[in-house]
Amino acid sequence: MKKNIDRREFLKTAGTTALAMGGLGMVTGCKDSGSSASQAGNGDNDGATGEMTYRTHRGNGDKVSILGYGCMRWPMIKDESGRDVIDQETLDRLIDYAIEHGVNYFDTAPVYLQGQSEAATGKSLKRYPRESYFIATKLSNFSNASRENSIEMYRMSLKNLQTDYIDYYLLHSLAGYDGFKQRFEDNNMMEFLMEERKAGRIRNLGFSFHGTAEGFDEMMALHEKYHWDFVQIQLNYVDWRHASGRNAQAEYLQQELDKRGIQSVIMEPLLGGRLSKVPQYVADRLKERNPAGSVASWAFRFAGSQPGVLCVLSGMTYMEHLQDNVGTYSPLVPLTEDELVFLDETAGIIKEYPTIPCNDCKYCMPCPYGIDIPAILLHYNKCVNAGEVAESINDEGYRKARRAYLVSYDRAVPKLRQASRCIGCNQCMSHCPQSINIPRELQKIDRYVENLKQNKL
Repeated sequence: MKKNIDRREFLKTAGTTALAMGGLGMVTGCKDSGSSASQAGNGDNDGATGEMTYRTHRGNGDKVSILGYGCMRWPMIKDESGRDVIDQETLDRLIDYAIEHGVNYFDTAPVYLQGQSEAATGKSLKRYPRESYFIATKLSNFSNASRENSIEMYRMSLKNLQTDYIDYYLLHSLAGYDGFKQRFEDNNMMEFLMEERKAGRIRNLGFSFHGTAEGFDEMMALHEKYHWDFVQIQLNYVDWRHASGRNAQAEYLQQELDKRGIQSVIMEPLLGGRLSKVPQYVADRLKERNPAGSVASWAFRFAGSQPGVLCVLSGMTYMEHLQDNVGTYSPLVPLTEDELVFLDETAGIIKEYPTIPCNDCKYCMPCPYGIDIPAILLHYNKCVNAGEVAESINDEGYRKARRAYLVSYDRAVPKLRQASRCIGCNQCMSHCPQSINIPRELQKIDRYVENLKQNKL
């Protein structure tokens, strides 16, 4: 009885979305989108089987591609001095393919890729007519929220992006009213931004959110005063009902937006890539249900199946990722009721694996002691999913797991950038949107590595 009740409750909030797509501003260029899950994105093909699915912004009529390009993970190369810089030539090829296949929403920020993303993205997009794409960027005034610095950051975004207006402008990474007040009210920046919106230099004003349900309620209470044109939230089939740490359940966030008629832009549909690199048991489970679709396509179809979603962002570093996601949304095949329940069950299985909720956003970087924090955490997660983290020296596969972890750790992270160098300064913690206790996790991993080396598990 309890299982049946849970199923009905889940379908009430998630399953009905798959049935309601027709009357909610969804536009596709394909007359017959079909109904089979096998038409979803396939990592083995070269992208689209039809035309991109678009959603209509209810306030201004923008036709936005449901797949948006997150510009936080552009490909990098070394310059002549050995510095990591964006590979502009590869970036251009990715944007060319995206625009050719209907993607028209590009999301960046002043702090992405150590400040390089906006200028590189703007340079590439400048090759196309300005009216053919939408630019989203953010006011990332974390370290200096003075009015002067905030206005300068806004104006620098316009310069870097080589545009005289921003389509979707966000107050970056809010968790509730206190941070909002400090960064945007006490310095009178909200008055400035609302004037910019009135003048048309900001076409839509919103915010990105990382925090608790209580913090989100505080931000929603400001809607009548500031009229949020859109809100960016973290939403995926794990966080829908199984969010961890200080993150609110995505189901609650989306419901609160729907009540107010505010459309969402989705970040982390793959949980920083973790939902494309699931444990092998979970991958087999997903592939058995839909052999033609990629593991990642399940997550993108879930996010796209929510009718209040305007756009789903993906940081596509590689062409094969872009092609797969384009295929998933060309056109979108909404999840069925049974598939939604199947994914909810899958999310419960994933949560049983003791991975660290790192989304590889790199907000914690650079570390003053040279530690490659994301690489360490992601390597650990990869080994957990592969069953290569031993609990005891008496485990049947201990020797194999020990060797696999130690060898792959040294390959993934140079010794001078490993967890052993962490002194617990805590500088990284305030920047983590997932509220991970990074020093604690690094120390735990370092202890595990040392125990492996000394055969002391």
